[in-house]
Amino acid sequence: MITHPNQLDDSDPHAGQLIVTAGPPLAQTRAAMVLLHGRGSSARSILALYDELGMPACSAFAPQAAERTWYPLSFLAPLEANQPFLDSALRRVESLIQEILAAGVASERIAILGFSQGACLTCESVARHPRQYGAVIAFTGGLIGPPGTPRDYRGDLSGVPVFLGSGDPDPHVPFERVQETQHVFERMGAKVDLRRYAGDPHGINEEELDAARALITAMLA
Repeated sequence: MITHPNQLDDSDPHAGQLIVTAGPPLAQTRAAMVLLHGRGSSARSILALYDELGMPACSAFAPQAAERTWYPLSFLAPLEANQPFLDSALRRVESLIQEILAAGVASERIAILGFSQGACLTCESVARHPRQYGAVIAFTGGLIGPPGTPRDYRGDLSGVPVFLGSGDPDPHVPFERVQETQHVFERMGAKVDLRRYAGDPHGINEEELDAARALITAMLA
């Protein structure tokens, strides 16, 4: 387990939070998975997906959000209304990925996935810091910001496999935003698998887990 002082910095609230890990130590792994939890949840909770996916050769890292939320308002709120939490969350994810890269794990062997608010953070992090990820998986989430937010992200995701799954309607994530996210990622060169589950509750179903398992298995091959 990687731990940091559990104290809240008003300007960078997520910086001092712990990271819960599973699987091989970072120094001994060839692949890594970053898991981002949803609002009101925890790093330990999202880490349960590691066991469900059944990838023991892959190291897993789940950062904890301060006060159990990556940002206070809806992901559709004006970007400035979710500050400084949002920028802090994006820095937290990128610093963790940089730590994994510095340990010698290639970006092609890093999977990043999240659920709900964590899925939104996953999408926005990948768009703002594009690289050749091994897999990007968003269980009910999309790019952050109100309708009409410019999506002029720089860089590309050429060939990166992306899975987007969502119920429709969902009480928190309009399916139109998931579709917009698909279009943005495809414009950046990603290979996107979008799946709509009419009437499904706000959660992760077995088909979504199977899709994620397939992407991570391919990454490890």
